[in-house]
Amino acid sequence: MRLKLVPSETKIDFFSTSRLTFSASVLAVLVAIVLFLLIGLNYGIDFRGGTTIRTESAQPVDVKAYRDAISPLGLGDVSISEVFDPTFAEDQNVAMVRIEAQEGDEAVAVETVNAIEGALQTIDPEITFPSVESVGPKVSGELIQTAVIAVILAIGAVLFYIWLRFEWQFAVGAVAALVHDVVITIGIFAVFQIPFDLAIIAALLTIVGYSLNDTVVVFDRVRENLQKFRKTGLQDVLNMSINETLSRTVMTSGTTLIALISLLVLGGDVIRGFVFAMTLGVIIGTYSSVFVASNILLMLGVKRDWSKPDANQGNQFGNADA
Repeated sequence: MRLKLVPSETKIDFFSTSRLTFSASVLAVLVAIVLFLLIGLNYGIDFRGGTTIRTESAQPVDVKAYRDAISPLGLGDVSISEVFDPTFAEDQNVAMVRIEAQEGDEAVAVETVNAIEGALQTIDPEITFPSVESVGPKVSGELIQTAVIAVILAIGAVLFYIWLRFEWQFAVGAVAALVHDVVITIGIFAVFQIPFDLAIIAALLTIVGYSLNDTVVVFDRVRENLQKFRKTGLQDVLNMSINETLSRTVMTSGTTLIALISLLVLGGDVIRGFVFAMTLGVIIGTYSSVFVASNILLMLGVKRDWSKPDANQGNQFGNADA
């Protein structure tokens, strides 16, 4: 006996509230853009340049004492934060000390790192430094440019691929869904000031691929049904196609979220930002495949006289049972 998360045949009307859901998506994107412009992202050392020192001690972290010890060094704005993690032992107290790159320096001096470590050892002789990461200002600026180009090229490649495989209306819907996912994720990072580094860029690119995969499965079934039911209205065909692939969508997103939530809780602080971005992306990407990409396709309309061979290609897993 197989477990079914979704019945074999569902008849949910996904477009009964299409105006509400699409308006909410547009509003969310606009709010995310405004928040990004007003608040900005909490760029990590990867993008700002500087040094991140991870400390570990059996004594409780005293942020004020750490700051007082480092202040005489005259390093400017120093960020000190205690790291909490359920996997830490009772006597494992971890902190992150972030120092921005000094003006005029292409790389953070080793002497600066040694001075910081020496200052912290005056208040806790047993303190250790498991990791030290340094990035120069010039390198960090190049990383920002490269990261932006990588995301734009990924979305552009998606636009070209969907255009070739389907029609331009499908491509516009798919790319709009991808932009929706990326922009809202960035907006959430801006609101909560979660450190934004190269790992998050990797997560955004992964989100693009995941969201595209879900959208292509739905669009494949839409194209098949448009040829099969030529006299059925486009909205009805879209509803039918989404319902037919719903089991596969729930199964894929659900199992992915189980793994991500486990990593989010137990994976530790080092990968938490990446996993958080991935979790957001899976949830938002699943939503956008149904309520953004399909809505735009409905608005633009689509022809039904394709002469492409093997129209059923890619649909063999579309109605997988969960």
